Amino acid sequence: MSTLDTTAVGTTAAGTTTTEATAERPIHGARVFRWGERVRLPWRVRSGWVLAGLTALIVGLGLATLAWGPMGAGPRDLLAALRGEAEATTLFVLERLRGPRVLAAVGAGVALGLAGALFQCVTRNPLGSPDVIGLGAGAGAGVAVSTLLWPGMVPAPVGAVLGAGLAVAVVWWSTGMGFASPARVIITGIGVFAMATAVTHYVVAVALRDSAHDLAAYLVGSLGTRNMGHVLIIAVSLAVLIPLVFLISRRLLLMDLGDELAQSLGARATATRTWAILLAVLLAAAAVSVAGPVAFVALTAPHIARKLTRAPGPNLTVSAAVGAFILVSADLLVQQMPGLDGLPVGIVTAGAGGLYLGYLLLLEFRRTSGQT
Repeated sequence: MSTLDTTAVGTTAAGTTTTEATAERPIHGARVFRWGERVRLPWRVRSGWVLAGLTALIVGLGLATLAWGPMGAGPRDLLAALRGEAEATTLFVLERLRGPRVLAAVGAGVALGLAGALFQCVTRNPLGSPDVIGLGAGAGAGVAVSTLLWPGMVPAPVGAVLGAGLAVAVVWWSTGMGFASPARVIITGIGVFAMATAVTHYVVAVALRDSAHDLAAYLVGSLGTRNMGHVLIIAVSLAVLIPLVFLISRRLLLMDLGDELAQSLGARATATRTWAILLAVLLAAAAVSVAGPVAFVALTAPHIARKLTRAPGPNLTVSAAVGAFILVSADLLVQQMPGLDGLPVGIVTAGAGGLYLGYLLLLEFRRTSGQT
């Protein structure tokens, strides 16, 4: 397939010609910004505007989270903090009460949005997400079992990551093909989800009746009592994983064409799928370690991103921004909206995600009915 390749050429002091950045137009009408031989970032003008708008909304919601309520830090307090003149109350809000919570919501949302985009792209399943392979359920089972066996010794995030890792390992082993077959991965993941959920319900109902209330908040996803340690975890995870995601971003565009054509164009379909799912699992596990198994963010973020950009492909950056927007919005609601005050953020995302999924199914039903 031919591509439109526009290369920026410069001249060094010695008079030799050097190739700097390249913008090429590959499949799907997207441009790819290239730097050297390794870095290739697909982009579209509309996607750039959507990303800018989402970023502005996320910043606005974050500032609202910091400012609203009796303990809020308003614009003057924030400016004073930037100048190093903040009062002790403002510093407490920014550093311990609400600041870490906002940053954790943004980081976990970005991780879940990226994870969902990767998973749906390589499985070519619009209802696919890391939750489908039992990652969220495995995380919940890990928390429940670690609380039962090692109470007070194993932190909930550690138990969540161990449980999620075990669930994914079982899927990997059970398919007999690793992550090479999307159908086998999804079918096996449903079974792992059911088993992990059964383990969690057993532990909570039979062995941990007294701790059931505390566990319930974490098992549905919560951003309460986050601290800078959680922010550091998600920040380091994103710093390591995002560059790896963008290293395979151009191959992901080719995956939309089908395995055979993608293979002929050099995408190495099996290897790309394996790496994409592995990165999706690691991103989702990072989010789980910070916020718990928050439902539906990884599933809905790529759908919303595609509708906003009107572009095929994984829409990685916009999906990440949508994930952050969903989680920051939900966290603001559970802090300030009457009737939702104090609820775990996962309850809001599950309710909104369920409604959105129903909306998608209704649209699909109307589309198929119109064709018959």
